[in-house]
Amino acid sequence: MTMSLSRRQFLGTTLAATALPRMAWAAPHPLRAEPVVSQILDAGEGQTAGYGFNGSTPGPELRLRAGERLTVAFDNSLPEPTAVHWHGIRIDNAMDGVPGLTQDPVAAGDRFDYDFVTPDAGTYWYHSHHQSWEQVARGLYGALIVEEATPPDVDHDITVILDDWRLERSGALAGDFGNMHDFAHAGRLGNFAKALLPDVTVNRGQRVRLRIINTATARVFPLALEGIEGRIVALDGRPLPAPRALDEMLLAPAQRIDVIGDVTDAVRFLFPTPEEAFEMGRLNPGQDPATPRETPVTALPDAHRPRPSADARALTLRMQGGAMGGRHAGDDIWSFNGVSGLPDAPWARIDRGETARLTLVNDTAFPHGIHLHGHHFHEVNADGTTGDLRDTTLLMRGETREILVVFDNPGKWLLHCHMLGHQASGMKTWVEVA
Repeated sequence: MTMSLSRRQFLGTTLAATALPRMAWAAPHPLRAEPVVSQILDAGEGQTAGYGFNGSTPGPELRLRAGERLTVAFDNSLPEPTAVHWHGIRIDNAMDGVPGLTQDPVAAGDRFDYDFVTPDAGTYWYHSHHQSWEQVARGLYGALIVEEATPPDVDHDITVILDDWRLERSGALAGDFGNMHDFAHAGRLGNFAKALLPDVTVNRGQRVRLRIINTATARVFPLALEGIEGRIVALDGRPLPAPRALDEMLLAPAQRIDVIGDVTDAVRFLFPTPEEAFEMGRLNPGQDPATPRETPVTALPDAHRPRPSADARALTLRMQGGAMGGRHAGDDIWSFNGVSGLPDAPWARIDRGETARLTLVNDTAFPHGIHLHGHHFHEVNADGTTGDLRDTTLLMRGETREILVVFDNPGKWLLHCHMLGHQASGMKTWVEVA
């Protein structure tokens, strides 16, 4: 993974939209995709014209309780078609927001109503799934938070969005979207990165929950935290059976990590490098220290966790292509099993409730974050035991990993690389669950 981010570029910590406005709970929720202007660079420097929802990027944080119904009146005020995908949430297939598979794109000036129940507590997000390699890079995304019926005892529940941008010195987005070099290599890596944080003061001794989301189109974010003693409690919206030590983290595009811990100083979000760690953002402590809790961080309530069957169906998904990746049978830069783009027939037809053991093989020179819509899956550990539940798994160059999927959600579900330029140039397919 190459880096071209200077200390100055990393040290920006404010953004006009970092208040992360929350949508009111009254239904239906209006959601409007439209051009926006943001202060991505430091205050006093140039502004950035892009896309957003309801006047901001990120868009408004949608926050509900598990089991509640979310009804969204979506209006497209962009000059081009788009659609909204609800990433990681187990919803009805017709609401998944994938043009060409579950719906038509929403034309400029048109409206589409999304309506679904949010069955599982967790940290999710929403984003464009039409020309997503450009529209997400322009800012068309937001957080979707589903709270537990009884949330954990914390003083602050804070959403943290990690992103990067490719900017000119003026603050304008570089207009080289979709160039073949990016598509064939690591994707559209930005030259400016930061942690987007709400305007909140946390006091020493307070217990906080951090919901960390990587919304970048290509960058794999290493992340270290300072100023907090805590534990990792969830991955990709699914609680861990037991809290895990808070070591350095790695988030592929679209992955999420929840941390609960006690504030000891300014909470700093650091991008480690071999030379030094760059600060992407911080939560500054106030002047009113709190009495620290004496209770340990405990596991979140368990969520939907289907049990794989021992007689799992075996399938292999081989990632091929890209620069230095050799020849393959597909007709685009990348392919799965020699097929580029969405085939007319599904890659696999699977009975509802059936377990599949997918062997994911990265035969390319670049990392890929493989995301399955509508389901979570178990990563299989090196010793063959069943591991973490995720909806996106990161495979480095040359790596092979097995995952176990209980296909219990009927419909047509996309399976693709979440390095969105890779998806756009061939690395996607679909499964049908009947």
